[in-house]
Amino acid sequence: MEKHHSTSLQELPIDVDGKYYQIQHKQHNNLTNVAIRYLPSFLLVTSIIITFVLLNGSPLRNTNNLLPTSSNSSSPVVLPSSITSPASRDAVVDEGLRVSLATSSTEQNKQKCDLFEGTWVWDEENAPYYTNATCSAIHEQQNCIKYEKPNLDFTKWRWKPNECELPIFNPVEFLELLRGKSLAFIGDSVGRNQFASLVCLLAKVGYPEDHSYSPDPQTKRVIYTNYNFTLSLFWSPYLVKTKESGPSNTGAPLNIYLDEFDVEWTSQIEYHDYIILSAGHWFFRPAMFYESGKLVGCLYCDDNNVKHFDPTYGYGRSFATSFRAVNSLENFKGVAFLRTFSPSHFEGGSWNEGGNCIKTKPFMSNETQLHDQDLKMYTTQLEEFKVAETEGLKKNSGVVNNFRLLDTTQMLWLRPDGHPSSYWHKKEEVGKYNDCVHWCLPGPIDILNDFLFEMLKIETN
Repeated sequence: MEKHHSTSLQELPIDVDGKYYQIQHKQHNNLTNVAIRYLPSFLLVTSIIITFVLLNGSPLRNTNNLLPTSSNSSSPVVLPSSITSPASRDAVVDEGLRVSLATSSTEQNKQKCDLFEGTWVWDEENAPYYTNATCSAIHEQQNCIKYEKPNLDFTKWRWKPNECELPIFNPVEFLELLRGKSLAFIGDSVGRNQFASLVCLLAKVGYPEDHSYSPDPQTKRVIYTNYNFTLSLFWSPYLVKTKESGPSNTGAPLNIYLDEFDVEWTSQIEYHDYIILSAGHWFFRPAMFYESGKLVGCLYCDDNNVKHFDPTYGYGRSFATSFRAVNSLENFKGVAFLRTFSPSHFEGGSWNEGGNCIKTKPFMSNETQLHDQDLKMYTTQLEEFKVAETEGLKKNSGVVNNFRLLDTTQMLWLRPDGHPSSYWHKKEEVGKYNDCVHWCLPGPIDILNDFLFEMLKIETN
């Protein structure tokens, strides 16, 4: 792009024979003659315009209200959350709990974009976002580069929504956006996986200071002091109160109190600006379920005297209690995101039966659909999310909805190539299981923070 200069002699680029100056000098003289010749006519037209303005008011008006409300994309974004009217609430359910915040520059050309409807596209130019050499926060179990997962193709796919672009994460903008605010991840090791991804994405700016207060090393609180931004991680794989029924090394089922809060996080988040709730694969482990202090059933237990439930029972009850906890906090004025179920990709057996995930590229959107138990877990979440929104709106007199849906299940389902598989330990350490639950860092889970950043931008707008 050319730079524009004034026409003072000191700033003119004069070449060796002075031709540039001669041309500029002649143009300057010609413009001066034209200005003098037409000055009377110019003054006459100006006086007519001034008279018109004084008699009729200024023809100019404030155009702020004509501008699109979304400032970061050519197409406005669909936030997966409900809105306040009952009629629209039904529409949300029919469309998978997604709501259009459709805005555009003209009424005739309204567009909408669902961030979560799209496909994975090859993007070698921007990959990887970081590596194990640039980020020290990568957990060993997700350090696929260190353990030599073949090539880095799993880092080179970018999510492309069907009707708009998903901007690549910008760490400086993210920290500026959350200056003076707080964000917490609450859940299991996949939630920790996303937490570590965010720390790595922000590492280009710097690392936070550790202000953890809990003796549990899996519960963290860090502060980016230059931005006064607090980032927390609460370990709560069931989201509700739990208690061991025997020594942890015996494999005894956990006691899960499905209607009781986990105060380790519910007592801490009342003044947070944003929280992200997630949970998943712990609900496939043996468990004894309690409600109102009484044993009501179990999952995969040997007791024939109690009712045996399928995994969605405890899953739905736990999310119902978690959402109720959020709605019960009188001083919580923030936003609670539900990050939906993260599917696994075991083939040839389960995790303890030699199952593995050896695919080397994503599925295309038309190749496969979520199904079986993964689909049941996902729809169970959505059902409880719908109830929580309704109750939250009642609490807030139908005006404020505190819940948003980070609807990432389908897009992660398309990434069987993004798991560590066997590349999370040394090759000589034989006999260890293959990990097809967690996600390599860098890898597909980084895109979840692209989503989060875009949704936070919309929240602040």
